[in-house]
Amino acid sequence: MLDQLTDRFARIVKQVRGQARLTEANTQEMLREVRLALLEADVALPVVRGFVARVRERALGQEVVGSLTPGQALVGVVHRELVRLMGGELPQKQRELDLATQPPAVILLAGLQGAGKTTTTGKLGRWLSAERRKKVLAVSTDVYRPAAIAQLESVCQQAGIEFFPTPEQARPVDIAQAALAHARRHLLEVVLVDTAGRTAIDEPMMDEIAQLHAALRPVETLLVVDAMLGQDAVNTASTFGARLPLTGIIITKLDGDARGGVALSVTEITGKPIKFAGTGEKLTGLEPFDAERMAGRVLGMGDIVALVEEVKNSLDVGAAEKLAHRIQSGARFDLNDFREQIAQMRRMGGLGGMLDKLPAQFSRAAGKVDPRDAERQVRRMEGILNSMTPGERGKPELVKASRKRRIATGAGVPVQEVNRLLAQFDQMSALMKTMRKGGLAKMMRAFGSMTGSAHPGGGVRRH
Repeated sequence: MLDQLTDRFARIVKQVRGQARLTEANTQEMLREVRLALLEADVALPVVRGFVARVRERALGQEVVGSLTPGQALVGVVHRELVRLMGGELPQKQRELDLATQPPAVILLAGLQGAGKTTTTGKLGRWLSAERRKKVLAVSTDVYRPAAIAQLESVCQQAGIEFFPTPEQARPVDIAQAALAHARRHLLEVVLVDTAGRTAIDEPMMDEIAQLHAALRPVETLLVVDAMLGQDAVNTASTFGARLPLTGIIITKLDGDARGGVALSVTEITGKPIKFAGTGEKLTGLEPFDAERMAGRVLGMGDIVALVEEVKNSLDVGAAEKLAHRIQSGARFDLNDFREQIAQMRRMGGLGGMLDKLPAQFSRAAGKVDPRDAERQVRRMEGILNSMTPGERGKPELVKASRKRRIATGAGVPVQEVNRLLAQFDQMSALMKTMRKGGLAKMMRAFGSMTGSAHPGGGVRRH
């Protein structure tokens, strides 16, 4: 997410922090680098001009020049301007979903076809149900694409929210009003209305959405934009903003765009806050947008808060505590435990998801590992472990030559991969024994040997 921009800004930050004294010359050079970084990230040109002008004004003022640490002060200026650019200074009530109305609260989702409205409807419904404890109903008014209605029904089932069937040959406004009446009768608290999209903006579509808005009077009108469209997404947001009283933006596919220009442009262009950011296809891939944390990511400072939240939401605390008690009581760490540790990491978004939220110096250090290769390796390990019997996982010493061949065949991998997994398990098992004995220094050395002594081919060097 935002990889190109983060790398450029991280280099700029490192360079600026190293300056004992700021002059007009080195400040101008920094601003030139900032300008190029933003343009390469596909940030809209008017936004770039305004951002650089504001940073220049504050950089050459007493706030920075008179500071004892001018480099640090200048980084602070850039950070605050990035926060402001992404709507961080807007009133909090405006930046969050406002459901303060007599139920059911209607949320209207608009956007072009392919922006991810239907999936986002499911993600938002799941978030409202899990985080706000709301009873949610979703309805599709896309009478032009039956596949869209079927998709929403499937997504609602996965998200655990109620779906309102779309009557055949009914008008979009009538469908939405019928769903609203159903929600009132059944005491549902939120109605999500997934509107029809088009491959391009046209008048009939805009008129239809305007009619829906007038009939439903939603508390939130959210525009769903695809981050991968770059400047086109910003132009789309501007056009929709001129026709609809938008209350906010949801950016989708943010993990698929290494540039990030939409996140830095859309609020400045429309005056509307980004309320959510969507990543991936999983229904858990939607999080409230936080301008301050996103600015930290852009500057290579990472987003440790998001990482901690992800761990908290994904980690099976009961299972972790149970394992800790077992290890402390002297029980053996076996391959069933090893499989659970791998599953826990997968639930937290895998290696790539965690690296994305680490500060730049850590993610770059870990950058020698290709997250995609790491994910493939994790899936391979799960396949090997799943090809074992429960008895073999409980007693790893049973896995000898003939069993290894059977397991390898079942997992579709060479026998060497089974040997490699068992070697990794041996190291993890040794690490657990060290933790039980309380030898922290020994544990760190064991961990270092486990992570730092691998051959390029992936095998483990024996000392």
